[in-house]
Amino acid sequence: MSFVKGRVVAGYGNMITASFETNVRQNEVAYVVTGDQRVKAEVIRVRGDQCYMQVFEDTRGIKVGDVVEYTGDLLVVELGPGLLKQIYDGLQNPLPQLAEKTGLFLKRGVYLDALDRATPWDFTPIAKVGEAVEAGSLLGSVPEGIFTHQIFVPFNFIGQAKITWMANPGSYTVAQTIATVENSQGKTFDLNMVQEWPIKIPLKKYDERLLPVDPLVTGCRIIDTFYPVAKGGTSCIPGPFGSGKTVLQQIISRYADVDIIIVAACGERAGEVVETLREFPHLVDPYTGKTLMERTIIICNTSSMPVAAREASIYTAITLGEYYRMMGLHVLILADSTSRWAQALREMSGRLEEIPGEEAFPAYLQSRIAEFYERAGLVRLKDGRTGSVSVIGTVSPAGGNFEEPVTQGTLAVVGAFLGLTWARSNARRFPAIDPLTSWSKYPDQMRETLDKIDPEWIQMIKDAQKTIFNGSEVRKRMDVVGEEGTSMSDFILFLKSEFLDAVYLQQNAFDAVDAYNTMERQVYVFRTIRSIIRKEIVPKDKDEARNLFFRLTSLFRNWNYSVWDSEEFKGYEQQINQFLES
Repeated sequence: MSFVKGRVVAGYGNMITASFETNVRQNEVAYVVTGDQRVKAEVIRVRGDQCYMQVFEDTRGIKVGDVVEYTGDLLVVELGPGLLKQIYDGLQNPLPQLAEKTGLFLKRGVYLDALDRATPWDFTPIAKVGEAVEAGSLLGSVPEGIFTHQIFVPFNFIGQAKITWMANPGSYTVAQTIATVENSQGKTFDLNMVQEWPIKIPLKKYDERLLPVDPLVTGCRIIDTFYPVAKGGTSCIPGPFGSGKTVLQQIISRYADVDIIIVAACGERAGEVVETLREFPHLVDPYTGKTLMERTIIICNTSSMPVAAREASIYTAITLGEYYRMMGLHVLILADSTSRWAQALREMSGRLEEIPGEEAFPAYLQSRIAEFYERAGLVRLKDGRTGSVSVIGTVSPAGGNFEEPVTQGTLAVVGAFLGLTWARSNARRFPAIDPLTSWSKYPDQMRETLDKIDPEWIQMIKDAQKTIFNGSEVRKRMDVVGEEGTSMSDFILFLKSEFLDAVYLQQNAFDAVDAYNTMERQVYVFRTIRSIIRKEIVPKDKDEARNLFFRLTSLFRNWNYSVWDSEEFKGYEQQINQFLES
């Protein structure tokens, strides 16, 4: 393959200025040749006969005069069978295979195929000879773990064509030809099971984008009941360092009601990523009984890796999600953390000497955030099926300041806000989602679905949120005037809000039973709690009221730790009812 050649003119950090002789376009992939290594880079600005490139690797040893090879291709990912169970870096290099080739310390300039060319797949053709096809048309399928992986005509195929040859059912590698098509100009194309798609261009080969109306059940009570996320919707989890963002995302990844999980560790600390890599292969999937890795893809770009690849890692994850959405599957993208992605944009913007925005972030930060989250969604495919990509991203604002640009830019585009605070984290109230600041826009658009749970479900939730808010106001007054200066009715309201917080909003992620609650169980338990909140309680004094709610809290916590539909569960329910009657 011939490349357009250029030369390195200047360098600053991971930013290289290079000359070129003919046409070069923005976002084009290039390679800087230094010694016997070819280091991957991306063109991010073109000016006159020179361009600026961000290098995805360490730039030590690169010098003025080194050859630059321009490929003419955009930064792409490979799509096809074999993506599941893989661990990639931000450029879709398979890290386990890379470690086998280079050792534990990855070497610069080594790039491997994202899909294994040697693994055979059992191909079953669906399309027939003589059939007219276009980009995104279905050719056949192969089994990929617990799913049927559909094989499409490449999404970048132009115009219509007719199938002139189709492979028989059998075993093929991803690089072997499975079909031949001929377009209207008489040109033939050999198609195989692997294709490429640019990561910064949304994959929009569907018929219609739909309004998400079904809840994404996570098994976390405070999310599913109070601040639900729609299947095909977006949410963000901002919080200061150490407030439990990564743990909450890992819990969601284990129990979320979706088909595919894609974890994008963007600039995350290496220790947390290693913990994820060690745990996932041994976690049992509650939906299939197999390991969770059977339906998971992990994109790793830790804080110790080159900063330039952080931006690519986010787009790599969302493009893989869009690909599986085209198969009618429901995908969840967990991005941790988008703040470090924004920091990479800030560093790149600074080296380009662009006019800085707030806190030195680029002026286009909010539009970039919006472009990323808008690639989520529920869509109707050409065959009438639906597929979705849901995105939950964490934000790490410095000092827990939610007024900083990344958090504010994210809040403007997401549908649910799950704000974590130090106050709840330090009080050991996990998950540390603050019920006073968190919100969700989805309950109203999911009203028809939620009404099937209970026609009064949304009103029940609003009443409970009002109890939490009013209880917080009473607590603030008590901090000033003390318990003695608080009326009995206000004190009871405070105890009810604390009771609701302790037995429903808080959840033990390390308990085998309490870590995951089905929606059916959440509804059942919440109705009982609601009856207690609505109950008129007239104790003799505040000590008796405090003792009453202490005993109720103990009973409910034991109830939460008992197996659903077991005799123990029914026993605690009976004790609660007897206690309330007495």
